[in-house]
Amino acid sequence: MISDAAGNLYGTTKDGGAAGRGTVFKLAHNADGTWTHTVLFSFSGVDGENPLAGLVWDGAGDLYGTTESGGDLGYGVVFELMPGTGGSWSEQVLHSFNPTGANDGAHPYDGLIFDGAGNLYGTTFFGGLHSSGTVFELSPTLSGWQETQLYSFVGQMDGSNPTAGVVFDGAGNLYGTTS
Repeated sequence: MISDAAGNLYGTTKDGGAAGRGTVFKLAHNADGTWTHTVLFSFSGVDGENPLAGLVWDGAGDLYGTTESGGDLGYGVVFELMPGTGGSWSEQVLHSFNPTGANDGAHPYDGLIFDGAGNLYGTTFFGGLHSSGTVFELSPTLSGWQETQLYSFVGQMDGSNPTAGVVFDGAGNLYGTTS
């Protein structure tokens, strides 16, 4: 889970919500020491399904995350949640994974990270050139978000099926693990 400046916590559930396909929620800390649970968004399938990872903030207060399945073809999505008025939140799918024919990744199980330029990075468990998972970058453009495949795992030679995200070192190199 992640927190905001007020100490509220934000996270995801794999199941539950209005359609039973997962949620993004907020736990607000009350003055009396109790917590109030609020569902910010319920996934319906086409907009994502089964979020398994945590969330990340951008500088504007929007939340970003991944879902393991759902989307256009059922292989998962990268999404953005934007706060609205009166406590409402709206979702935008930034990328719907499609490993068929495009060598795209499939089934992101992990969270995302931002670089200093506003690009998002993550991994997928399956997909890519050898169906062993990928490392990807999503970059904002004037017309949306552009995915770039940074690496496609081969298998025994270099590992396969990452279940965790990536991290940066001080020089901007990405590091991660495979299962």
